[in-house]
Amino acid sequence: MDTLSDLFRRLEQLNDIGASLSVERNIDHLLEKILLAAKGITLADGGTLYQLSDDGQRLHFKIVRTDSLNIAFGGSSGQPISGSFPDLPLYKPDGSANESMIAAYAAITGKTVNIADAYTAEGFDFSGTRRFDERTGYRSQSFLTVPMKNHEGEIIGVLQLINAIDPVSGNVTEFSPADQRLAESLASQAAIALTNRQLIEQLETLFESFIQVINLAIDEKSPHTGGHCQRVPALTMMLADAVDAVEKGPLAGFKLSDKDRYELRIAALMHDCGKVTTPVHVVEKATKLQTIFDRIQLIDTRFEVLRRDAEIRKWQEIAAGVPAAEAEQRCTEYCGQLDVDREFLRKANIGGERMRDEDVDRVRQIAAAYRWRNPAGDDVPCLDDDEILNLTIRAGTLTAAEREIINHHIVATIRMLEQLPWPKHLKNVPEYAGGHHERMDGKGYPKGLKREEMSWQARMMGIADIFEALTAKDRPYKEAMKLSQALSIMENFRQNGHIDPDLFEVFLQQGVHRRYGEAFLGEGQVDC
Repeated sequence: MDTLSDLFRRLEQLNDIGASLSVERNIDHLLEKILLAAKGITLADGGTLYQLSDDGQRLHFKIVRTDSLNIAFGGSSGQPISGSFPDLPLYKPDGSANESMIAAYAAITGKTVNIADAYTAEGFDFSGTRRFDERTGYRSQSFLTVPMKNHEGEIIGVLQLINAIDPVSGNVTEFSPADQRLAESLASQAAIALTNRQLIEQLETLFESFIQVINLAIDEKSPHTGGHCQRVPALTMMLADAVDAVEKGPLAGFKLSDKDRYELRIAALMHDCGKVTTPVHVVEKATKLQTIFDRIQLIDTRFEVLRRDAEIRKWQEIAAGVPAAEAEQRCTEYCGQLDVDREFLRKANIGGERMRDEDVDRVRQIAAAYRWRNPAGDDVPCLDDDEILNLTIRAGTLTAAEREIINHHIVATIRMLEQLPWPKHLKNVPEYAGGHHERMDGKGYPKGLKREEMSWQARMMGIADIFEALTAKDRPYKEAMKLSQALSIMENFRQNGHIDPDLFEVFLQQGVHRRYGEAFLGEGQVDC
């Protein structure tokens, strides 16, 4: 019989177990803790924890332990339980309840079953237990099978304990009424903890799915930058892992808990959510003259009109008495230069990393050299002011005004994220996500923050965002950079105060660039 002091001890143990279960985030670890706690508080030699299937028709084996046989499956044992133990059906093929199986009975009826000796008990089928005993030499005797009910009274699993051990004699004994009450109390606490953890995971999954929907919308806007929203989070977490492993230097004290990692990952996933507000024609601007369509086609048409005008002038000159050879030569030379200039404009339209001063001047010279008569009958230059502005973009395909529109996405991102009622463990998401365009020298945007005003996490995302953009192989206006090229540019950024120097040092020393390249870049890009 349990002594009063023993009961108080076990009640205190039960309270400690309840507190431990409430903070466990990993469901597999939680299930393992539940079974081990139940075994410990009842001094059971073995036990099994079953979880009800989503359709409510079967019990899944989740954790199996038998100390005296050194049997451990599931949880942290390293032994997978799938395939070793088939599911336990709650109903027979004819639809009737499978109440001859003790665990199924507990799940179906919601009642605890306490059996002193399985070999003498009636009403349940222990043939499988006997076969196990014959095969292993074990003697399965006392059983305590407890249904696990959540706060709504729903069965979510079954906790089964086998062979209570007398702490004095070491012999197998039956589970006492106190054991049963404690196991039932633990099962109730465990069911609530498990339900809460499952609910949190479901909400987290729903939340992340919603984020993925936003990213999908951004990706659908532009196939040329579609992978950016997926690659930046991956690179950010690679850098975070590398920093977390550092043991010397200014980052030696920086460590990330599981909650910290989750918060950073969510921020990385949402770092460009404001791009849903950016106009499609700006996001998708693959060439300098592109709006809803590429306006280089209009210029091609104008040059074709100029060619036909030249042909008409040739015949008019011949008709006016100019020698045919002279008129033909003049027309041929003009059209030849026309073709050269048109080809130059086509190449200028593609964009690139840098446009030379002489190329900018040539665009303006071409605009001044050719005039045509538009559909309204007006004599106008072959390039209008907006086309000149776009064709003389120094790098890339965006004008200053369009770049402001693109840059506004980070303002929209911050506004959107600050509207959300973030829970405590995600309260830093707006700061992390909203800081990836800031610079260490305070010349970034939108807030002009300096290094000391930013978290390490926001600085990590800044490096990831830049490096992904440099090495991306899906941008039509530039060739995919090799790692060595990208690192050279990043080194310049470190020197001029653009990125954090300590983080970039870890980025290099820990080979983050190489791991990222092997995972996401083309074979020819990984050259260092």
